[in-house]
Amino acid sequence: MRVHLGSDHAAIDLRRELAAAVAAFGHEVASESGPAAASESVDYPDVAVEVARHVRADPGSLGLLVCGTGQGMAMAANKQAGIRAAVVMDPFSAAMAREHNDANVLCLGARVVGVELAKVLLRTFLDARFAGGRHARRVEKLEPGG
Repeated sequence: MRVHLGSDHAAIDLRRELAAAVAAFGHEVASESGPAAASESVDYPDVAVEVARHVRADPGSLGLLVCGTGQGMAMAANKQAGIRAAVVMDPFSAAMAREHNDANVLCLGARVVGVELAKVLLRTFLDARFAGGRHARRVEKLEPGG
């Protein structure tokens, strides 16, 4: 699986930890967006849009966005066509976001989840697969005009 990562200045350390985890889980870090240092302030919507564009341009890939709470990144990403971003804080939600909602972007809050829980959530998200079936028609309704 190819994963596009992004964070704002509040979540650089967690982004780096999770980039290493992506590789350790046997997946590929396809791109990494956001500042290089915490002193480099960025606007989270810009990072979310950049990662969303990468995910759309790379069929079958997934995105990972990290900010203070995950909420702002999810709001910005979900405004992009074809993106289904989910903020999760527990493994069940991480699995269901993929299995029932076909989420293609995972959003986490660096001020909300610790590194180890974030790794569990990431692995759960990456390992889950969309169930299709009755869920497919529901996911289709999420798109404009759906």
